[in-house]
This record gives sequence, C-alpha cells and structure tokens, in this order.
Amino acid sequence: MMAKNLVLLGVGHTNAHIVQQWETNPIEGCELTCISKFATATYSGMLPGTLGDQFTDGEMRIDLKALCKRAGARLILAETSGLDLKTGKVLFADHEAVAFDALSIGVGSMPAGWETHAEAASLVPIKPMQTFLPRLNQHLATAQADRKRPSKVAIVGGGVASVEIALCLLQHCERQKLSRQVSIEIFTSSETVAEGMTPRSVRRIEQILASRGIQVIAGQRVTHVGDTFLETENGDRHESEVVIWATGAAAPPVLSKLGLQTDDRGFIATSKTLQSLTDPRVFAVGDSGTILESPVPKAGVYAVRQCPVLSHNLQAFLSGGSMDAFDPQSDFLKLLNTGDGKALLQYGCITAHRRWCWQLKTWIDKRFVSEFQVDRCVDSSNQEAN
Repeated sequence: MMAKNLVLLGVGHTNAHIVQQWETNPIEGCELTCISKFATATYSGMLPGTLGDQFTDGEMRIDLKALCKRAGARLILAETSGLDLKTGKVLFADHEAVAFDALSIGVGSMPAGWETHAEAASLVPIKPMQTFLPRLNQHLATAQADRKRPSKVAIVGGGVASVEIALCLLQHCERQKLSRQVSIEIFTSSETVAEGMTPRSVRRIEQILASRGIQVIAGQRVTHVGDTFLETENGDRHESEVVIWATGAAAPPVLSKLGLQTDDRGFIATSKTLQSLTDPRVFAVGDSGTILESPVPKAGVYAVRQCPVLSHNLQAFLSGGSMDAFDPQSDFLKLLNTGDGKALLQYGCITAHRRWCWQLKTWIDKRFVSEFQVDRCVDSSNQEAN
C-alpha cells in the first residue's frame, strides 16, 4: 500500500509543532514533507529581545534542516507557485511538484501596506523576520555613516510589536553607545499605541515611551515614504533615514496563488476544524487562516494554541476519526518587552511593569523555542549526562 503524504507549506509556530511531534508520534502509513522559503524559522516572541541584545541570534532561530532530519521528514527549500487541487499537488517554478494527501499551510503574514513604498531606500519591513535584523543593521550602519546629526528612525504601526521594537532598538543603541545619535518616532493611524490593550496598560506604555524619549505621532496615517523622509495624511513631512514598517497583518502574496477561498483580507477561509472551505484536504493555521465563524486577531498566541487541534485533526483526516474544533479564548496573558530588563504584563484587569515579568516572558519564550532546537536539546542532554 502506497504511503500517504502530509505536506507542511511553511514551518511557522503551528506547523513546527507537527514536525517536532513526528519524531515520537508519526501518523502510521504517512510520510512528512516540509516546504519553506528559508532554512530557519524565527520565533517572533524573541525578535525584539534579540534586537535589544538580550538573546543571541541563534537563540530565536529553529534550524529546519536539523529539525526535519531528527523527525525523519523531507525538507524542500523553495517557494510555491500555486496548487493543483484537482491532482492534489503543490507546484513550483524551480522544483518538481509535490503530491499531498493532506496539506497544512502556515506561511504567516506580511505587514499591511509595505509594498506601496517598496522602492524607498529607507524602508525596512519587519517581515520576513528571518532577514529583518540583518536588513535593519545594514540600514542603521548606512544612517550612522553621517555622524554630524542624529539618525532618525521611524516605526510605522502602533501595535505591541512596534512598541517592543522601538524600546529594544533604543536598548541596542544604548549598549552600542549610539543613543545620542539616534532618535526614534512611532507613527500610528490609531489614536493610541497598543490599541486593544486596557486603558491602564496603554497609559503605562505611553509613560514608558515618553520617559525614554520616544515620540508617538498618533492619529496620522503614513501616506508616502521617501529615501530620507516620510509624509503623513495631514501633509506633514518627517525626516527619517530608516523606516521600519510594522503595521498590522496582511495576507502574503502567495495565498492569492493557491485557488482557495479567502476572507475579505486575503487570508484562507477555514472552518473551526482549521480546514479550508474550498478543499477539506487543506488546512490553514496561524496568520495564514481565518476561521470565518470565530475570527481572532493575527497573533502568535493563537498559532501556538492551534497546535493540538491541528495535530489531532491531521491524524483524524488521514487515519479516520472525528475532528476537533478550535475555540479561541477571548483573552490571554500579554507580555511586552520594554527593553530595560523589565516587561509589561497584562492579564485581565491586572497590569504590572516589573523585572519578574521579563523573567517570566523569557522563561516562556525560551521554553517554547527550545522544543524545536535540535542542537540545544542535544547540548542539554549531554550536560545532564556529564
């Protein structure tokens, strides 16, 4: 009997869990194939801390070749050009097609609107995260070449990610003794930063930003980005040699090539079982999918919480069995890295900004990503043996 083939398109938070589980609990009579544009996956929760020199670059990365080898999975480094749903194949421009019996899509998202300004020399989109830090460092080095006046960095987008990037970038500059030579501004079309958090948390975040000299330009959409400036919708021009684009999530272009039903933003439309409404063989997880019955914000916490549901449902689909529904929680613990050895914690009506909050965040993040870091697991076991 010919083996079935489970294909993972993109190895983000949710799909990486499937690979990690495969080592000890593979689906009987099934082979696993992973497809990725990049040789590593980046854990988004640790990106700001890595920028702020709290972690090494390697600590936030997952080596997909090593992970797949340990699991006995096949890894293909290529970019898909579409799906042939009739024959059940993933298509490529520079690789032979890959057949699937079940397909899980987890290719993440891109910041909304960045492509409009793609030609600007100053622009640094936050995604793909695998290349964000090298791209940012290159832009900062170019801006720092002229030491006659402070370099100006603009961060477009007022969400939690933008706040963390601003504060951790400032920490990086302080450690490099560049803080007097770099000024940082956040631009958001919303009336406040960190929209969606409680008023108390927002006030505390605004106080932290102000105390560290980071200015917030709120209620103004950025309409144009040039090589050395940006413009807002009221016509104001702001000098900026580096523009970090960290707006809300938009569907990556690849999703429009797959021939699957999408929501009004271009993400794959799914049922509560995480299956595409177009083809039950196809699952979409993390930012890539939207459960039309119960949509949630595009946040990494939901991608992580989909792991057990995806694992069960792939097993059920390929081996026979009943499906589970993903029912997202309405609230969850939020931890925001403030770049000063502390984190801001929000849970329900509780807000705290303490060092222990950063220690908790670091413990959660490192514990999660270490599950997928093969070399780190080997090193840890060797240390225990010694």
